[in-house]
Amino acid sequence: METDRQKFKTVATFLEKTQADICAAMLGDNGIPAGVFGADSSYPSLGWANSIEVKVNEDDYDAAMQILAAADKAE
Repeated sequence: METDRQKFKTVATFLEKTQADICAAMLGDNGIPAGVFGADSSYPSLGWANSIEVKVNEDDYDAAMQILAAADKAE
């Protein structure tokens, strides 16, 4: 049985969930669905131990990287 499974690629890594959420929201505002992975600790202060990743569909990777690069230049 063949399945059509989408692969994800990491576009950014953060130590704080808030930053990852902002990144994912910015991508979403630009038409690219993004998810935050690795923010599952009940103790946010311990979040530094595991990185928090923002991931997009493999097909959206290049566009997402362009958006993030443009945002970095704007800061």
